[in-house]
Amino acid sequence: MAVTLDQTIAQKQHSFLSRLFSTQTFWVVIAVILACIFLSFATDAFATSKNLYNITRNITFVAIVALGMTFVIITGGIDLSVGSVLCLCSMVLAVTMHAGYSIEIGILATIITALVIGGFNGVLIAYLGFPPFVVTLGMLSIARSLAMVASNNTVVFQFGPDHDKLLALGGGAWVFGIANPVLYMIVLALITGFILRWTKFGRHIFAIGGNEHAATLTGVPVKQIKVAVYMISALSAGIAGIIQTGWLGAVTTNLGTGMELQVIAATVIGGANLAGGVGTAFGAIVGAALIEVIRNSLGLLGINAFWQGVFIGGAILMAVLFDRIRNFRRSD
Repeated sequence: MAVTLDQTIAQKQHSFLSRLFSTQTFWVVIAVILACIFLSFATDAFATSKNLYNITRNITFVAIVALGMTFVIITGGIDLSVGSVLCLCSMVLAVTMHAGYSIEIGILATIITALVIGGFNGVLIAYLGFPPFVVTLGMLSIARSLAMVASNNTVVFQFGPDHDKLLALGGGAWVFGIANPVLYMIVLALITGFILRWTKFGRHIFAIGGNEHAATLTGVPVKQIKVAVYMISALSAGIAGIIQTGWLGAVTTNLGTGMELQVIAATVIGGANLAGGVGTAFGAIVGAALIEVIRNSLGLLGINAFWQGVFIGGAILMAVLFDRIRNFRRSD
């Protein structure tokens, strides 16, 4: 039976809508929009320019780290050390600049620190066969302890001759009044999306997460890519640490405590699958946005902030439930 052009177009449109409605990320976007609309009417403070500025800026720190975590989770791994790595990298930057070195030297030292930690994690996991959970849990403790050693467990708030440059880097708004951290997040999200969607490296990452054994048989350099994704995860934590140091204007050894849970939550809520093979840059951003909207709304609605964990945990369970239902339907 001949198929007309109109029928072909209609079929493609139907297929596109079906795929769109079946994605978890789409429904998280809807949830964020509905929450924002509700809060705009329920409170007088939510839709103010100051509050929206704070929300978009606060999203960035979790989102940037979540972008790196997305690479790891797509391969079927996990990185519990990102919060402590962020703290250590922030402290390395602060201590280096406090000693009188330039901001360029401080950033270079920070990036090297992050890459070394990520490479160490990746080698233990890829080449020695250590479980990612155990390796990164150990690094969580090691990195936090090294941050305490580097600063003698004190607050660092003087950053040497380039003090003002660092504060402008993290706390400024150079383009159209948009907070610098938001601009960095957008650029990094575009880079992440491009890598995952259009490069051989990105295809290999999805192949490893989908079926590692099959990926090995087809010639994918599994071990090298695993090392690379853990280096990317640590690097994203280091970049977030640089930005957050400039925004806060001080570094303490409790910086990033518990952040790994928020980052993992953002990636899972945004559609990444902890079993591997699924994840997007946009999903990581959207998941981080939902978490921040939840956190912001609790204070505005007069709800005890201790309930934050309940709402975020509930969102994670709903995301996993959605994924299970979707897989069940596909199996049918």
